Amino acid sequence: MPVDFARIYDAHARALFGYALNLTRNEADARDVLQEIFHRLARRPGLMDGVRSERGFLLRLAHNQAIDLMRRRSAREKTGALAAPEETVGHPFAASQAADEEGFRRALAESLGKLPPDQRAVVHLKLWEDATFAEIAEMLGVSAHTAASRYRYGIDKLQTELRPFYNEVKNSWTNLKNS
Repeated sequence: MPVDFARIYDAHARALFGYALNLTRNEADARDVLQEIFHRLARRPGLMDGVRSERGFLLRLAHNQAIDLMRRRSAREKTGALAAPEETVGHPFAASQAADEEGFRRALAESLGKLPPDQRAVVHLKLWEDATFAEIAEMLGVSAHTAASRYRYGIDKLQTELRPFYNEVKNSWTNLKNS
């Protein structure tokens, strides 16, 4: 059966791009990951035959592709073959008109960027893809316990990183209410 690329792209490209951007921290790399996923599907049309969770399978492809890309870049940088690229981080969250909300989105994107990639991947899959630890474990090739631990550590780090922002917004709100 032919692969319906348009349907797959429409249904999953945004989530795949956001996930790849969150992992790679670079828009061009995230686009490369997305392109490679669809290129792979075009080369091997039967690749998705028998897949239980289309989104889960595609996220696993995105994860593997992003990790491979980051490893290749790291190896080239270690050998001096390529200068470290300037980090061009977009953020995978929709822009907001509210200044506080936009500030939080920016702070969250920066805080996520500080997490190790394995924790960042699990946090993203849990919070933005609403995946269970069992699904995350299957996508990433780890145990459900490892996925849960990475999530817990990642959330703890995010709470620590975002606490000053939370306190600032809370104090502003309290001052506004009391004026």
